[in-house]
Amino acid sequence: MAADFFLSRLDTSLADFKSAFAKLLQFDATQDAAIDDTVAAILRDVKERGDAAVLEYTGKFDGLEAASMGQLELPPSRLAEALVGLDEERRAALDLAAQRIRSYHERQLLASWSYTDEDGNLLGQQITALDRVGLYVPGGKAAYPSSVLMNAIPAKVAGVAELIMVVPTPRGERNDLVLAAAAVAGVDRVFTVGGAQAVAALAYGTRTIPQVDKIVGPGNAYVAAAKRRVFGVVGIDMIAGPSEILVICDGKTDPDWIAMDLFSQAEHDELAQALLLSPDGEFLNAVEASVRRLLAQMPRSQVIATSLQKRGAFIKTRDLDEAADIANQAAPEHLELSVEDPLALAKKIRHAGAIFLGRNTCEALGDYCAGPNHVLPTSRTARFSSPLGVYDFQKRSSLIMASAQGAQTLGRIAATLAYGEGLQAHARSAEYRIHR
Repeated sequence: MAADFFLSRLDTSLADFKSAFAKLLQFDATQDAAIDDTVAAILRDVKERGDAAVLEYTGKFDGLEAASMGQLELPPSRLAEALVGLDEERRAALDLAAQRIRSYHERQLLASWSYTDEDGNLLGQQITALDRVGLYVPGGKAAYPSSVLMNAIPAKVAGVAELIMVVPTPRGERNDLVLAAAAVAGVDRVFTVGGAQAVAALAYGTRTIPQVDKIVGPGNAYVAAAKRRVFGVVGIDMIAGPSEILVICDGKTDPDWIAMDLFSQAEHDELAQALLLSPDGEFLNAVEASVRRLLAQMPRSQVIATSLQKRGAFIKTRDLDEAADIANQAAPEHLELSVEDPLALAKKIRHAGAIFLGRNTCEALGDYCAGPNHVLPTSRTARFSSPLGVYDFQKRSSLIMASAQGAQTLGRIAATLAYGEGLQAHARSAEYRIHR
């Protein structure tokens, strides 16, 4: 594999760099029409037939036959059993990760506020939590306990009263690490359903599964298409694209470290993107040598190789400032600043989902246990969106209480503007409060 391995090399000093880099960043997120049609039909069916449709699709797609929805709900005791059954090392890791994630997100809590202006009007903002949130978790052989922690803990910190998790269990295969994470994170109810039918049940509600206010969590193409379609009926976190990492290095970090950091995202899937920027051409050569040597050791070597060849690149820049400019264009999900003074370079970064500072900070720490959320904007959406956080599970309501004096001043302003818009009832409503 190493002999045939090809890795793109770009150089900012060359005339064709801008066009080549723009092409590198392009990602065709066009939806598969067949998937979208299938999802639309499932959503309609679950909306109309509720539990019966969910049971039918669970049997059809997951090979899990159930006579009633009650058989598809796991009792809290099953989650507790999974937690108790973990070996000591995994239990400790899960607990410590949860503690760090909770501690970080507690600092994000928004608070209500108000003030009184010169006329005695009270104005402000009231913060409330969402009532009920749905969490989608991949199931079967896939084990993503970190995803459970990252989605559930911020919701609970925000004050969400009820958190409902859906997780497919193909042919009844349950992942105890995922269930243990649900217990640690405080998930309230768990249903062993998945796919578009689970999203539909959460969005529209059935006799057994209550309608939620927002759906969060990763899933396959069918889940993503379903979330896109139900947005507006409920809120969603985001439609995530393939994983991304961009590393800026000054050439002084161990090349093996950087190679493995690139692998950490490339191993997700063939469409993941891993980019390395450095002003040191010899260092780029050294990292490429590390990539070729280490690749054969990776269990997911074929996935990594395909990802790096399709969408990866090593880019030689004039200096670190130019590397920062290029990073801002890419607006990557994960950005590593493996340089001598990462805090100084970070001040030049405007667009990134998460920024990992210094040589010792690999992206994997953020995935599992550093504390900040690993649910991050992809496909350049970091230009206008942010990581998942407590604020995604809180709402803001404006507070307005006019005083007797304020009703006079504000009423005249409102009436004047309302008449200007041709809305007489608005104007008259304000004028009723004016003392003539």
